Amino acid sequence: MLTKKTIGFLGAGNLAEALIKGLIASNSVKPGQIVASDRVSTRLAHLAQAYEIKVYNKNYEVIRNADIIFLTVKPQDAREVLLEIAPDINEGKLLISAAAGLNTTTILDTLKNGGLDKFLPVVRAMPNTPAIVQEGAVGICAGIGAGKAEIKLARAVFEAVGKVVVLDDEALLDAVTGLSGSGPAYAFLFMEALVEAGVELGIQEENAKLLAIQTTLGAAKLALESGKDLSELRRMVTSPGGTTMKGVEKLEEAGFKEAVKKAVKAATKRAKELSNPK
Repeated sequence: MLTKKTIGFLGAGNLAEALIKGLIASNSVKPGQIVASDRVSTRLAHLAQAYEIKVYNKNYEVIRNADIIFLTVKPQDAREVLLEIAPDINEGKLLISAAAGLNTTTILDTLKNGGLDKFLPVVRAMPNTPAIVQEGAVGICAGIGAGKAEIKLARAVFEAVGKVVVLDDEALLDAVTGLSGSGPAYAFLFMEALVEAGVELGIQEENAKLLAIQTTLGAAKLALESGKDLSELRRMVTSPGGTTMKGVEKLEEAGFKEAVKKAVKAATKRAKELSNPK
């Protein structure tokens, strides 16, 4: 499906690089099928050297040379970029926005204000950085003008770098942003705490780091492949009166679950604020 498509990135930051590396590693596309633009020349030089893709310092060059266009700039820069590219958009393009908090109605209205007078389907997506190792978690939703064909195409791109959830309600993408978009940072913070605890107990840092990362990876893989409920898996490890129970009790005393929920809700709230700037 993607063999004859050129994929362009407006913005060459960490998320764009994660998707570029993941797409190439998956063999879904070749480096020659990928183009990118950014105002930071050092980022373009890095991507060109690391992945052998074609890079431009002008956004309109990506628009003219790509079939599938990713909006991967910072949310606060998105409107400026959309106004800039609007006059150069031709029919037959698909725009996939990964800008947090920017809904598809706002995207299309901004493009029209910038001079867009053609049909342009828009799909909104929220991927996360583990896409760089083809283990991303992605939520996608069709915007105005996008149908089954566009969702199928967007899904094909993202399935090359991870697991995809298709949502019917675009408003839920703010929650996806708070949960899985920001989620890797929560997981890294958890692993940092495991490492620090191990070091404080006398384990060498490199050994503690390996144990923490592999434990997190193994738990995630077991949860994904076992088909069991998460609470059931937790109970399997938590023997009555055992060491794990004592550890879990301390996490519960510290309000671990509630802290995670608050983090997700705070990130979701920020995504909503970005979509409705004052």
